[in-house]
Amino acid sequence: MRGLTGGGDDDAVTGRAPGPGTSPPGTPGGLRAPLVAGGGAAVAGLVALGLLCGACSTGGTGTRDEGPAGTQPVVRATPSAAVPTGTARPAPRVNAVQLVKGDPEVGLRVRNDLKPCAGEEYPVDTSYGTLTGGTAPDLVVNVMTCGDSVGIGTYVYRQAADGSYANVFAAEIPAVYGTIDRGDLVVTTQVYGAKDAVAFPSGEDVITYRWATDRFTETDRVHNDFNRAVGTGEGVLPEPTAQN
Repeated sequence: MRGLTGGGDDDAVTGRAPGPGTSPPGTPGGLRAPLVAGGGAAVAGLVALGLLCGACSTGGTGTRDEGPAGTQPVVRATPSAAVPTGTARPAPRVNAVQLVKGDPEVGLRVRNDLKPCAGEEYPVDTSYGTLTGGTAPDLVVNVMTCGDSVGIGTYVYRQAADGSYANVFAAEIPAVYGTIDRGDLVVTTQVYGAKDAVAFPSGEDVITYRWATDRFTETDRVHNDFNRAVGTGEGVLPEPTAQN
């Protein structure tokens, strides 16, 4: 492990440090009908006045029953102009192929063999995320082979103050692939035995690195052995058993 702290076992894996009021009451109920001569006219006047008062004392038709007018202000809903949470500004895209091919820290063989697989499609995967605590997203670039998509190089680039990118990590090991996991760099390498096919490795090493003191330090290592007794044939699924 060249330039890494915390351990590592391959010179092809390197970590490098980068550069620098109340309204009046309603209608009163104590109205009196004037007395006029003539019995029929008086009765008719009383009936009309009774109907008028009845209409004023019952609610529901737009006339206030009694009591002061309300003084509570009307509440109006105003839409918020705040930006919804959980929406992050997309990272600016970088030409990862050009970055790798122009990087002298990348092995000459990797640079020479990096060609399109079909049309203008290069065998390169790029991830953007926070690894080194910089003001711009870091880049994890994985270079693979065209035929079987086996990783041949994993690189981490950190943006400098002038906008350029510095190579701060490199792992040029067969069947290697790097990812970003909650701020950590996780590098997985497949382990092959003497008779293993490319599609069936014997196991894998999963190494976790964390940025500290201007370099990546290994913080965890897991080795997985794969079962060789399964996956060698087509097989038939058993019929489901009826349950009572």
